[in-house]
Amino acid sequence: MTELLLVSACALVDADGRVLLARRPAGKPHPDLWEFPGGKMEPGETPEAALVRELAEELDINVTASCLAPIAFASEPLESVHLLMPLFVCRKWRGTPRPVAAAALKWARPSRLLDYDLAPADRPLAAQLRDLL
Repeated sequence: MTELLLVSACALVDADGRVLLARRPAGKPHPDLWEFPGGKMEPGETPEAALVRELAEELDINVTASCLAPIAFASEPLESVHLLMPLFVCRKWRGTPRPVAAAALKWARPSRLLDYDLAPADRPLAAQLRDLL
């Protein structure tokens, strides 16, 4: 039986309709690839609660769970686990995102998301997001 790795991700969409991507830092799996911000869910944590926590830790912004709208999910077999990653859209937050845990941040047009070298699980999400936005 394969263990599930539960990860929550967020597409922050600014007033100009751009989506925030974060570059994975060196020393982590998939270094230098771009991804939607987020992270692993802690035991007993909901996907929304995980994002509220992760976005505060990784981007230094405040998001409320009621501002997170589920839009898609990725299901990806990895070496020893199976990744299940819901993607939420958020258009309202407090603060200015900064790369606390990422190598860099980039605001990208939805039509250009697939131009970035994305982490494998984020590629299908970027295609869905492009078509929905």
